[in-house]
Amino acid sequence: MTKRNLFLVMFAGLAPFAVPATAADLASNNYGSQNYSDAAYNWSGSYVGGHLGTSSSGFPNPFSSKSGLQFGGQLGTNFQSGGIVYGAELDGSYSRGAKHKLDDGAELKRTWIGAAKVRAGVSFDKTLVYGTAGYSMTKVKPGGTVASGGRWKGGYLLGGGIEQAFAGNVSAKVEYNYVNYGDVDYTLRNGAKRSADLSAHTVNMGVNYRF
Repeated sequence: MTKRNLFLVMFAGLAPFAVPATAADLASNNYGSQNYSDAAYNWSGSYVGGHLGTSSSGFPNPFSSKSGLQFGGQLGTNFQSGGIVYGAELDGSYSRGAKHKLDDGAELKRTWIGAAKVRAGVSFDKTLVYGTAGYSMTKVKPGGTVASGGRWKGGYLLGGGIEQAFAGNVSAKVEYNYVNYGDVDYTLRNGAKRSADLSAHTVNMGVNYRF
């Protein structure tokens, strides 16, 4: 799958969330002006949820040999001021098959992943468009011709997403994150010591329950 096709797939997946908000805004304009403070939905409060997605050392491609499934949970809290929503979130995931393929048959695999993030965005009634930034840590295991190395490694996280609220305090989201873990040292079976700069791309679909 080419990057262009992947962008189209991601756009198609996000479009159903964005269209209802756009339609609602157009309808409201027919009956008079509306500002953010008049929005019917309030994003404030704490939430808990789960997510499922794909993580890759290259651009996220679920058909890549470097990609692996990722699943986990998250909890956080939001505050709202007019149309601006901001807050913080903690999430944890387990990844299977996410690999960093290196030279001489070396591989480094990511398993457990955790992140502490801040979120900020704009609410369009029941649709929230947001950006996120924070710090992520992952457990790196040796694979292929790697004898040792990795362990836990941390790095900065940047991303963004779109979240759609439904009835009963339930919402669904699609989120992309980029994480740069910096240099990771490892040793090959022949005794050679190497270092590689590791980064990850993740696309998750999640569900939250607000209380």
